[in-house]
Amino acid sequence: MDTLKKFHQAVDGFNETIGRATAWLAIAMVLLQFTVVVMRYIFGFGSIMMQEGVLYLHGTLFMLGAGYTLLHEGHVRVDIFYRDASPERKALVDMLGGLLILLPFCGLVWWSSWSYVEQSWVILEGSRETSGIHAVYILKSMILAFATLLGLQGLSMAARSYLVLKGATPANEEPSS
Repeated sequence: MDTLKKFHQAVDGFNETIGRATAWLAIAMVLLQFTVVVMRYIFGFGSIMMQEGVLYLHGTLFMLGAGYTLLHEGHVRVDIFYRDASPERKALVDMLGGLLILLPFCGLVWWSSWSYVEQSWVILEGSRETSGIHAVYILKSMILAFATLLGLQGLSMAARSYLVLKGATPANEEPSS
């Protein structure tokens, strides 16, 4: 039980750190998009690299922030029954959902995207535009990071739910920061 608790706390802490660091990309993305718009409509100058930069920031923010979002229960959930359920029932739903739905999904994403990402690294894939960002391979790697971080958070959620069901962790305990 103690090992399970340490595991879930370590994963929660890791995703908390990644999520907080990644959140700064949102500010950078907004500032970059603002700069692109000002340059385009006031000065009549466009930059493909800056436009692609917004896409890179958005993709990275989404992919690296998924585990953090799950940690803080920010994902869309159809909670017709879940909302009024007891803490034990919620823990059971979270554990089964994590193990039977989320982990297979993350495994499938990881497995099916591995060769896609690998091929991108083999050729050091870059932008189709001459003046674009020549690091598409790094952006595509975020798919594997997404599946890994979300899968780890799913395991953490299942571990925490198991501990709740066994009475080893209070059901209302906040995620570790």
